Amino acid sequence: MKPIAVAALESPVITIRNAAATAKISVTKLRGNISVLQGSGGNIVVLTGRDGKLLVDAGITASRPRITEALNSLSDDPVKHLINTHWHFDHTDGNEWLNSIGAEITAHENARKHLSVTTLVEDWNFTFPPAPAGALPTKLFNSEQTLHLNGATLALKCYPPAHTDSDISVHFTDADIIDVADTLWNGHFPFIDYSTGGSIDGMIRAAEANVAKVTDKSIVIPGHGPIGNKSHLIEFRDMLVSVRDKVSTLKREGKSRDEVVAAKPTASYDAKWGGFVVDGDFFTRLVYKGVG
Repeated sequence: MKPIAVAALESPVITIRNAAATAKISVTKLRGNISVLQGSGGNIVVLTGRDGKLLVDAGITASRPRITEALNSLSDDPVKHLINTHWHFDHTDGNEWLNSIGAEITAHENARKHLSVTTLVEDWNFTFPPAPAGALPTKLFNSEQTLHLNGATLALKCYPPAHTDSDISVHFTDADIIDVADTLWNGHFPFIDYSTGGSIDGMIRAAEANVAKVTDKSIVIPGHGPIGNKSHLIEFRDMLVSVRDKVSTLKREGKSRDEVVAAKPTASYDAKWGGFVVDGDFFTRLVYKGVG
């Protein structure tokens, strides 16, 4: 099957990396000693304290000067801990430099597996070379893990395959802040990486689990998009289900992928959700790939 990205168009990987080279990094302080950095690839959560800064996701290496400036604005604590929510470059590109300044890297065991080898992401039309040794996670798990750092309790939990087969959530339980990473693209159609285990049904199951887990007081950190809450999780889940069901119906009627795209099953969502790297047609192709 041909990559679904149009060959004449630049891979989203190149687009995102180029944007990160000049992107401004915004800092939003949340509850307690937890903040969010936005602007370089996926959102980055920072927990400060005497045990050293803990980062959830690493951003893009090209943003290093501005990420460093943002980190320094929060505290003088050295960076000691990094958690990758999954293997994708926009969450792990900064692994090597963060490890070089002292961060120990924790991730799902499948994240290390994909980072360790040449990996084609067909629907991004991009092949990633193996990551350097310093970028590889060394603290691995495949179910759940609890960390106690900087006076906070962090509950790490692996999702069944959803966006990829290496997704985890990070719940700061005392502050009731949960990073659900790329199982939520807040206000954007999501990318689904079928090449490394993702699926539309898996995304919906993860979205349903997220809705069930949070309360009306929870702060929800998406992989991409603005900081959210339970209502954003519900809206995202409902959008996924609606588009999945429309595309599935059309496919069962015998329509080809191009015919389904032409039918515009995302039309009612395009204005709100289609403004990032995945537009309605791209998302329709992704969904078509995963429905019966």
